[in-house]
Amino acid sequence: MLKIGLTGGIGSGKSAVARRLVERGAVLVDADRIAREVVAPGTDGLAEVVATFSERVLAADGALDRAALGELVFADESARRRLEAIVHGRVRARTAELVAAAPPDAVVVNDVPLLVEVGLAATYHLVVVVRTEVETRLRRLARDRGMSRDEVERRIAAQADDARRAAAADVLLTNDGTLDELHAAVDALWRDRLVPYEVNLRQRRPVRLDRVRLIEPDPTWPQQYARLAARIRHAVAPADLRVDHIGSTAVTGLAAKDVIDIQLSVSSLAEADGPMADRLADVGFPRLPGDWWDTARTGGGRWEKRLHGSADPGRPVHLHIRETGSPGWRYALLMRDHLRADPDRRAAYLGLKRELAASAPESGAYATAKDPWFDEEHLRAEEWAAQTGWRP
Repeated sequence: MLKIGLTGGIGSGKSAVARRLVERGAVLVDADRIAREVVAPGTDGLAEVVATFSERVLAADGALDRAALGELVFADESARRRLEAIVHGRVRARTAELVAAAPPDAVVVNDVPLLVEVGLAATYHLVVVVRTEVETRLRRLARDRGMSRDEVERRIAAQADDARRAAAADVLLTNDGTLDELHAAVDALWRDRLVPYEVNLRQRRPVRLDRVRLIEPDPTWPQQYARLAARIRHAVAPADLRVDHIGSTAVTGLAAKDVIDIQLSVSSLAEADGPMADRLADVGFPRLPGDWWDTARTGGGRWEKRLHGSADPGRPVHLHIRETGSPGWRYALLMRDHLRADPDRRAAYLGLKRELAASAPESGAYATAKDPWFDEEHLRAEEWAAQTGWRP
């Protein structure tokens, strides 16, 4: 099933996004609600909280006095970490139960306020972050919850800042406007990305781009790669395999197809088959059908590989799985690093890409038409490698 991580700072409107997704058909798993359940009266969780922080965190009726506990932990990082150690494991276990109970074709939205802080982003197919200006959050929390400015500022300071959340976000929803505007953004996300992503994931269907359209360099491509690589590493764990950003989106200043190329290094291609292929498909990277290879630049023939794509219609990916040390593996890294180092060759390649995108926009024809240029570039790159002592 498709698992979405939803987060945002206090007062950002994350709960409004969660409610709208439920209205559209999502299954909601609310971490805050679960966190309350695991420290409800009579639970082991509450007993451990009281043992750690004393009975001053209990209300008169024996329930947890969340305000009293909040005063303790939001002003004291070590106290907050002790509380998290008590609560987080129990929340994870209950979350797993609820996710397992959802239908296999569900879009499961896990509303997690501290998703970024506790490093959970790589465990989801997609992370949605709700971002709202601090002043807007202050006004909303004073109006809706009666919270003082000092209290809100302390809680904001205890959470990840906007830049850290944005780095983890596959989707960033801005909520500084009206509720109708927020609903429209959520509806578009549901219709255009989440629903087709769920179908593609369930059917093991990668997204393919049949025509070439170059876009100008996107400064967020490296950050997007980092999020994708984290999911790939999570999928293949406990194996510690090398993952690299390759291709044009890995070279600053190059216009490119909006496809992130990634190389996963394996000891043999047999390792890429069987369970690894299934695990990659489960996290959103299904294998493309058929046999795949790179055109050999020396000696003729071809360099065999495995190729996976992305089931996410909002982020096309080519995941090339190659044997460590093989000619194709080395070539991908050498081409990237030479183009990064040589502005003249980078400019020449950009000119070729623009020309071919206009004259041969079909993906297959575009790739084949670049072969003569890459044959020459390969020789230049090898000379550069010898002169500089480059190693992959």
